[in-house]
Amino acid sequence: MIYLGSDHGGFEFKEGIKKYLSEKGIEVEDLGAHSLDPADDYPDFIIPVAQKVTGNPGSLGIVLGRSGNGEAIAANKVKGIRAALCLNEEMAKKAKEHNNANILSLTGDYMSVEEAKKVVQAFLDTPFSGDERHIRRLKKITELENSN
Repeated sequence: MIYLGSDHGGFEFKEGIKKYLSEKGIEVEDLGAHSLDPADDYPDFIIPVAQKVTGNPGSLGIVLGRSGNGEAIAANKVKGIRAALCLNEEMAKKAKEHNNANILSLTGDYMSVEEAKKVVQAFLDTPFSGDERHIRRLKKITELENSN
């Protein structure tokens, strides 16, 4: 399952990614925005995506905004989330392979929907490497997260 979320800044972009995933037969749940409202706030859509991902092991999230930065920051406030802002396929591969990212943050201002489709596919196709060094590093992050 892929959970999607975006405010007005990434709304049209989200709709394009949702269509792409659906056409590939990937199960998608769109957590909003469901209409273009320039007064909405991204945390209202991004935090529910992060909560769904943590509550459903094996699921992933994709959050979209103008820059993608606020979306990644908001998602990363939810315990267990590793959201990565990725601008190209290589960044998406590293986010999954090295960081076991479970949410991909995308920017509607700095990439086209066609470029984003390639980034999304790289994110979905790349497994976590499971290398000891990456596990060790993620464990340190989890320990910090659990201490707060």
